[in-house]
Amino acid sequence: MAKQPRILAGENAAITGGARGIGRATAEAMLRKGMKVALGDVDADAARATAAELGPRCIGLPLDVTDRDSFAAFLDAAEEQLGPLDVLVNNAGIMQVGRFLDEDDLTARRMVDINLHGVILGTKLALERMIPRDRGHVVNISSQAGKFGAPGGATYSATKHAVVGLTEAVRGELRLMGAHIDVSYVMPAVVNTELGSGLGDVRGFSNLEPSEVADAIIDALQYRVVDVWVPKRAKRTNLIISLLPRRLSEGMGRALKADRVLAEANPDIRRAYELRASHSEPALEGAPEQPQLARSAGE
Repeated sequence: MAKQPRILAGENAAITGGARGIGRATAEAMLRKGMKVALGDVDADAARATAAELGPRCIGLPLDVTDRDSFAAFLDAAEEQLGPLDVLVNNAGIMQVGRFLDEDDLTARRMVDINLHGVILGTKLALERMIPRDRGHVVNISSQAGKFGAPGGATYSATKHAVVGLTEAVRGELRLMGAHIDVSYVMPAVVNTELGSGLGDVRGFSNLEPSEVADAIIDALQYRVVDVWVPKRAKRTNLIISLLPRRLSEGMGRALKADRVLAEANPDIRRAYELRASHSEPALEGAPEQPQLARSAGE
């Protein structure tokens, strides 16, 4: 018998990095399912504007995912205005690309703080609320770079590998505790968002739309999927590659041009995003413009 999908109508969700891209698309998908949604973003004005556009069951709130007080205040406000939290989507993240040896320390620290520490912090704070109720679902946005280290994005890949490991470990701990809390991690390919702008292509795989990732998140919530590949057929590709000897698997990756997706990113197209990302954490001053903004990582 096929597993029956969980009914999401009436549930409350919080989404980090919710003002645009995958966060916004996920909010739209949740609202269509009858959920209420709180959008948190370091750009509080953008979060409020997006929420106003999406309707009365959506609110926009300020959020710095690297700051515990800010994150706790975001979740508190979400629960005060919407009700007890059923879902947290840890979506906030940045990706600054370039050769590892060209990367300055502030850039590396910023990616680790937002992409990893933000997920750790959000997961802890959400579980503090969910475990006493013995229900809830945390969804952490990783990347296929979290399974395959991507040249040109070494630190980004490291943060996304860490999100996968974190989620698997937390899931195991919850099971040992007997807690009925679900955790998932989502691994999209390149998505047509500002973060994904100017990247190379993988042969045989088209870039995703944010709505496709949002639909996969909804499936994860409804069917309690743990490891979510977007597109789904990427899971089969990963399985095949993992069974091959390293020499053949790396050759397959080169044939698909997967090793050039970040390494041959177009710096002119990405410039505006990279500069905005460099100022995305209030606790840190913006890093100076990096060499990778003036040349592609493959040059």
